[in-house]
This record gives sequence, C-alpha cells and structure tokens, in this order.
Amino acid sequence: MSKSGSRASWREQLSPVGIAIGCVGCVIITASSVYTALKMGALPWPTIFTSIVALFLLRAFGRRSLNEANVTQIVMSAGSMVAGGLAFTIPGIWMLGLADEVSWVEMLVVALSGTLLGLVCTAAIRRRFVDESDLEYPIGTAAAETLMATKTGGVTGKRLFGSMGLAGLWCVARDALGWMPTLVAQLPIPGVSFAIYNSPQMLSVGFLVGGFTVAFWLLGALVGNFGIIVGGSAAGLWDVTTAQGIVSSLGMGLMMGSGAGVVLKDILPHAARVLRGRRVAGDKDGDKDGAAAAASGWSRLERGTLALMVAAAALLVCIGLGLGPVVAVVVVFLAFVTTIMSAQSVGQTGIDPMEIFGLIVLLAVAAFSSASQVQLFYVAGVVAVACGLAGDVMSDFKTGAIIGTSPRAMWVGQAIGALLGTVVAVAVLVTLFSAYGPGAFGSGQMFVSAQASVVATMVSGIPSVPGFVIGLLGGVALYWVGLPAMMFGLGVYLPFYMSLTAALGAGVRWVYERVCAARGVADSEEKGVVVASGVLGGESIVGVVIALSSVLTGLAG
Repeated sequence: MSKSGSRASWREQLSPVGIAIGCVGCVIITASSVYTALKMGALPWPTIFTSIVALFLLRAFGRRSLNEANVTQIVMSAGSMVAGGLAFTIPGIWMLGLADEVSWVEMLVVALSGTLLGLVCTAAIRRRFVDESDLEYPIGTAAAETLMATKTGGVTGKRLFGSMGLAGLWCVARDALGWMPTLVAQLPIPGVSFAIYNSPQMLSVGFLVGGFTVAFWLLGALVGNFGIIVGGSAAGLWDVTTAQGIVSSLGMGLMMGSGAGVVLKDILPHAARVLRGRRVAGDKDGDKDGAAAAASGWSRLERGTLALMVAAAALLVCIGLGLGPVVAVVVVFLAFVTTIMSAQSVGQTGIDPMEIFGLIVLLAVAAFSSASQVQLFYVAGVVAVACGLAGDVMSDFKTGAIIGTSPRAMWVGQAIGALLGTVVAVAVLVTLFSAYGPGAFGSGQMFVSAQASVVATMVSGIPSVPGFVIGLLGGVALYWVGLPAMMFGLGVYLPFYMSLTAALGAGVRWVYERVCAARGVADSEEKGVVVASGVLGGESIVGVVIALSSVLTGLAG
C-alpha cells in the first residue's frame, strides 16, 4: 500500500467502469475457477485471460489506459485463487462422510479469514518481494507483456468469445443433452483409468502448460499407473488395491516434497540472507527494524486498517470456527509464514502449491491441539485461501511494477475482487454439492478434487507410509535439481485419463507451433493462448450454469 502516484491517478486507475466490469467478471471467473479446480484437479492462472477480456471490454467503452485495464483484470481474477483454496480443501470433508458437520456459514468464515490474512500479508511484503527483489513472477510478467503488446481489436474478441461459445456448446451437448460420452477410447486395464477425457477444457490446460512440464506430468502418470499398479501387480509384489494405495501415497508425498523443496532451497536461504542484511544495516546506521521498515510509507489509517483485518481474521478462526485463542494465534502466524513461502514460490516458478502450505499448518495444529477432523480441514482451508490469494496478488503487483500501475489501486482492486470472490466461491461450492451430492467428489468421480483428496487422506491416515516417505524425499530431490516435482506428483496421483488428455493438448500445441512457424504466421503464440483461454473459460462457465440449473430444477420439483 505504497503512496506512489497521486490521489487522482490511483483513483482514475480504479475507475467506476473498471470496477463494474471487474465485479461482473469476478463472479464469472470465480465460479468457473471452482468448477475447474474440482473437475481438473488443477487451476490454471486466469490472469492472461482476464487481461485480454479487460482490455477488450474497456475499449468498448472508449477507455484505453493499460493501468485501468490492469486494475480491472485484478478485480476480475482476484476471486479465482480464493476459489482454489476452498476447492482444494473443503471437499475432503465430504469424501470422509462428514458432510453433516459443515455448513455454508463455516465455509464463508474459512474463505473470509484466509482472504483477510492474504490481503494483509501482501500489503506487508510487497515492497520487499517485488520492488526490492529480483523475483521474476512469470505470470505477472506475462500479464504485463500481454497488456503492453496485445491489440484487442475485433479479431481478438471474436477468437476469444468464439472459442468460449464453442466449448460451452460442447459442454452442453456432453453433460446436459448426453449426446457424447465423458470418456472415450477406454481400455479395461485393472486399476488404471485408461481413456481420453472428452473435455476441450482439459485439452486446453495441456495446451497452455505445454512442453517439458506436461511431459513430466505424463511421466508421473506412466510411473504410477503402469509402473506400480500394472507392473507391480503383474510381478506379484502386491494386489491392485494395495498398489492404488501406494500410488496415492506416493503422489501425495511428491507434492508435499515439492513444497518442502521450496522451503529448503528457496525460502530458508533467502530468509537467512535477509536477516543478515538487516543486522548489518542496523549495526551501521541504527536504522529501523525490519517490521518498521516494511511499514514505512503507510499512513496511520492504513496501518490501523491492516491491524483490524488481522484481528478480525483471528476472531473468525477463534470463535467462528471454534478453534480457540491459542490455535487462532498459531494459524494467523503460520498463515503469514506460508503466504511468504507462496510469494517466493510464485515469484520463482509461477507455481502456487496452496494446499501443500495448508497441509503444513494442518499438521502443525494437529500435533499440539485436539481439533476435530473437520476443524483441521478448516485450518487447511484458511491457509490455502491466504496462500492462493497471496500468489495472485504478488503476481499482479509485479505486473503493476512493470507498467506503472499504482500499488494502492491494485491492492484496493484485489480487496474488492477477493471479498466478492469469497461469497461467490462458497455459493458455487454449495450449489455443486446440492446438485450432485457428496459422492460426486473424489478420485474417479465427477469432480476428481485431487488436492482435497490429498488433504482428506492426510487427516484420516496415509494408505502407505513408505510410499509417502519415498515420495516426500523424491519430491525434495526433484525440486532441488530443478525438475517439476509438483507436476510429476500430480501425474502419479490423478486418474490416468486426465494426464493423457493433458498430454494430447500439449501435443496439439507442439503441432500448432510448427505449422505456424512453417507458414510464417505472426503472433501465433498469442493467438493460441487467446483461443485456449476461451475454451477453458467456456466449458468452466457452462459447467457451473448446468449445475445451477440442476439445483433450480430440483427446487422447483
């Protein structure tokens, strides 16, 4: 919350037109993000998509400021990571058969607590992790390049909304009309869900991620499904059911090991350098301590507002979730630690393993408290929301630092979008649960909810402790040598048909890029991203609409 820029300039960037467009977009993007996170077991960053949409819509109103477009897309996308934090944790409660012990009010308390903590932390660390660091924030940098380079004329708008419409129609034909199967080319391999997922959205995820990362994703799927399940059971080492438990434990361990690798390789050494630097600075000139330095540039009103937000979050955790004052203080403190970890991870890799950070705090709380299983899910949810929002906010701050957007305007935009997103995300999650029931969530179900399943398994017990330990160590090792351990673990854990379909999407990108290069097509990458983003958004949005229609039909009946 820096004072850079005049009062008029930051208010011009946070215009009424931009806020209105951003809020409408926030409802749509947040709703589709809940659906995407549950359905795909992943949540691609919406920032590029929202940047293009914001530019296109603002120019329809005759407004061409890149900074206004940036703030508008921030409002639009802020709720998506709040949605991810909830979708990656809360459905685990239903998987354990504890649906009667959680209400929409408690879900809203979880989302609001995490949102408040995420906003406060990013206000405190922006200067250190954006202005004064050399972190790249690849997503934020890409968004800045999009805003500066993309010419959102009529052709771009037609590509974006045309692809969105086609994907939506495909989703209607498959899910509402039943004209197409969900899985095609299925093979009866014991323990392996071998098929191609009939989902333009999943192909789009593979297209957007692409290359080496998806190759590692597929490699993890091959190792887990054909190495351990098929190979191990054929060799008589274990039966198929045992093999599936080993695979799920190994996948969890790999994902947690990747998170631990971020801490060991990137966070702790950096923290040590920062502390040494502060000591030296203090020895030389007796300057302010770190906390005071971080707060410099804030008005007294701003500091008071941040303090009230922290107090409100602590009270919500303590009273609203029934966790008590000691646990509330620990959750608030560790939420700040993990949001810093999230900022570091996103700044270096563009990956935000928010549910892993939630698991870290969950395990810490479980070690010293008597919190129930449902309350442990709440802890993971609060932290995952805070970390998800922090990753998004810090990327947006990086975008603003490149193109000159006021940090104040961006933070206020984030607050508007995130608070609106908390309500929308909870509403959509409750809607999907009401429409399809608790049995629709989990591995192999309509909503795979991979991350929530990981949390559920950690709460109720790990199927294979050796598999988990091996994965944990392997995840640290892979991350340490610079390999995408998170994606490898995701491939091990997810149903094979999802990994295979993502790989096909990456294959489509490989062919597309080479055809465009051979024909000398200009801006081929930008065009591909626009179309793929529209496809992803179209199926997600229509999926939520179908679920809402199902609920309304049930109520009418």
